[in-house]
Amino acid sequence: MTRTIVIDPVTRIEGHAKISVFLDEQGNAHEARFHVVEYRGFEKFCEGRPFTEMAGITARICGICPVSHLLASAKTGDKILAVKIPPAAENLRRMMNLAQIIQSHALSFFHLSSPDFLLGWDSDPAQRNVFGLIAADPETARAGIRLRQFGQQIIEWLGARKIHAAWTVPGGVRSPLSEEGLAWIRDRLPAELATVRATFDRFKRLLDQELREETQVFGDFPSLFMGLVADNGDWEHYGGHLRFVDSTGQIVADRLSEDDYASFLGEAVEPWSYLKFPYYKPWGYPEGMYRVGPLARLNVCDRIGTAGAEAERQELRDRAGGTVNASFLYHYARLVEILAGLEKIAEMVEDPNLQTGSLRSRAAVNCLEAVGVSEAPRGTLFHHYRVDANGQIQRVNLIIATGQNNLAMNRTVTQIAQRYIRNGDVQESFLNRVEAGIRCFDPCLSCSTHAAGQMPLKIEIFNSAGELYQCLSRD
Repeated sequence: MTRTIVIDPVTRIEGHAKISVFLDEQGNAHEARFHVVEYRGFEKFCEGRPFTEMAGITARICGICPVSHLLASAKTGDKILAVKIPPAAENLRRMMNLAQIIQSHALSFFHLSSPDFLLGWDSDPAQRNVFGLIAADPETARAGIRLRQFGQQIIEWLGARKIHAAWTVPGGVRSPLSEEGLAWIRDRLPAELATVRATFDRFKRLLDQELREETQVFGDFPSLFMGLVADNGDWEHYGGHLRFVDSTGQIVADRLSEDDYASFLGEAVEPWSYLKFPYYKPWGYPEGMYRVGPLARLNVCDRIGTAGAEAERQELRDRAGGTVNASFLYHYARLVEILAGLEKIAEMVEDPNLQTGSLRSRAAVNCLEAVGVSEAPRGTLFHHYRVDANGQIQRVNLIIATGQNNLAMNRTVTQIAQRYIRNGDVQESFLNRVEAGIRCFDPCLSCSTHAAGQMPLKIEIFNSAGELYQCLSRD
């Protein structure tokens, strides 16, 4: 008989989800599905609000990555006003986004994922968490906490709050970085750079020894990759244009504008998840699967733009033999981006133009529809607003990074389940590996659950003998 194993809830992720693993008559996994079971309709209840409130409203989607929504929303507002924001405002926005990337990646790597590869896949699940890590390796745990604190404190220096800072606005930002904040950042940078370099050394040793199999099994498959790149091809997180590359690194599409996203991104829905399934339209669904986030950004760019991070990116590519297709190496890519963020912030604090000039451009509504894009820690984030002449929101569409990785996440858990679950042998450590496949992508499900229209629903009712009694469906 066939058998279904349900992992509910998936642990050490942001949000609520479950995984179903379907076994055949031989007890081998033939498919796995990642179900997102929470629903939050931010697009709908934003309707009727002034577009000037959208940065503050959409930041409340998530307490982990509010900065990402602040920036994407503010950039959309800039376009509705049809203004170019002052250079100092852009620099400060960029600094906040780098701080967001640093703190979010530190949370993912040290708190959510490292218990697996530092404590062991077979370790006691009651101890395989951040508290177990603190007990077993307090220095590593403290280093991760300090690194995340560094990013959060920069966000607070800029926006007066670590979470939901009402700082970015259409046209610019509300306030500059203080001299006290600037001095604090300069003082802390050397210690944080030392932390990430030491973490690189340790993680590479693990990749060379205990984690070689995971690199080959955890989501290692060809796909497209999408992300922002600068006009010169450098790694980008705020401006630039969109680029797609394939699994060999060949450019599939370049210099794409977020304004035209509907021409190259489709959004499918499935009856078993509230999470949408975006895909690359020219290749169709599901063949147009693509990945976003730190691994994608390192694959689509030509170079980082800072010496240390670029050297690490090149080593990552050397390990992979070119374009990196193994989803397990998202963890490596996060360390590269943390280093890139620290190096770029080190450059910015020495720039005399960081704190000079105007911080905000002001105008009335000059455009009734606009799309803003930026890179969140988990990948490319789109905000699309339509407003009336008074600036009231008529329609909102949010395309979230985790949703764009949805096809790849499902492919990853299937690949892992097929490798480790055979002949009906289902061990807890095997199920943890299936969960860990999702943690590679660091999904943010609070951000992601914005289903288009009405999600199909199927309810099956079984009698006491286990026989199907009635089936109700909504298409």
